[in-house]
Amino acid sequence: MMNLATVISSVELGVIYALMALGVFISFRTLNMPDLTVDGSFVLGAAVSAVLCTAGHPIMGIVLALAAGALAGGVTALLHTWLKIQPILSGILTMLALYSVNLKVMSNRANIPLLNQKTIFSLPEWVPGSDYAALAVSSMVLLAVMLLLYLFLKTKAGLVLRATGDNEQMVRALGVSTDLTKFIGLVLANALVALSGALIAQYQSFADVGMGIGMVIIGLASVIIGEAVFGTANLLRRLMAVILGAILYRLVIAFALELGMPPTDLKLISAVIVCAALSIPAVKEKFSVLRNKISAARGSKEVSL
Repeated sequence: MMNLATVISSVELGVIYALMALGVFISFRTLNMPDLTVDGSFVLGAAVSAVLCTAGHPIMGIVLALAAGALAGGVTALLHTWLKIQPILSGILTMLALYSVNLKVMSNRANIPLLNQKTIFSLPEWVPGSDYAALAVSSMVLLAVMLLLYLFLKTKAGLVLRATGDNEQMVRALGVSTDLTKFIGLVLANALVALSGALIAQYQSFADVGMGIGMVIIGLASVIIGEAVFGTANLLRRLMAVILGAILYRLVIAFALELGMPPTDLKLISAVIVCAALSIPAVKEKFSVLRNKISAARGSKEVSL
């Protein structure tokens, strides 16, 4: 069994990664676009946040990380909409370019430590007990983002964004610019991803140029687990499912580590979780077909008797 400290730490990480999962939800689920910019924009947010933390401006680091992520998403969107490059290739190109950009932001250093630096989690001295400061701050940020995202997706622009992912041809036939809609969606998605990276850097007290590897898989795992376990009845439930999926994913990872699995296998665990979650509909369908065959066979036996 996991101890309380491990559970709290996993929930804290899950809450912060939920912001990244919401960004992946916007691009992969809402816009129905495979956006691989995530691996680069996550590190970009962490790098910007870490650099400004070392300068004594942790809050400004969060704000500018959000803007930097939005800029990265905008580049991917322009590559796709203006230059007509396939979405997945647009994301790969931006992610590749961001590796060099991130190193430039970090002054060509692969790692920036934030030990003994003031962060957004050390600012709220009013939080009773330092053990819960990180959870309180990250939860407030997440709730604010979820509320704003929910209200946005309920607006006319948000409905157009959701409709573009469902049926782009219909939206275009109504005279709406789907290129602008994709631009807004990818900007918003990568802004949230960078925000998550910025918070992770300040939470873990370091930023590393390789910390974004596999972020797409983590985000997808959170989204898929959340949808499979908690359902997608309406928009609010879908957003809550993504958040709870991210927390559940971190708890599963923590449990695997508690069982003695080496940290080097975390990516393998993530891949297995995603495969298992993606296969749930197919497994359910096969079981349904098998159940119908068994019922039909029983019915024919009863008739013959």
